[in-house]
Amino acid sequence: MAYQKLQAGKAAAVTTSDTVDIPFPGGDKNNGCVLYVGVAGDLKVRTVAGDDVVFVGMQAGFFPVNVLRVFATGTTATDIVALW
Repeated sequence: MAYQKLQAGKAAAVTTSDTVDIPFPGGDKNNGCVLYVGVAGDLKVRTVAGDDVVFVGMQAGFFPVNVLRVFATGTTATDIVALW
């Protein structure tokens, strides 16, 4: 079985946007990130597969879905951090 790294090496605060993806800090191709949600609420994201989905009633904690964007419209959760 292959080794899977479960720790993040980079982190950045997320600015929600309806038009702009979360910028990858390395500047290379953005392969998405997982999120940490600091304050519970709804979370609208675009996944790396291009699916736009709202997760209703997200609790504070880690969000293990590979995402490209956190939308401003439809997101009420706050204090969101991107992890790579």
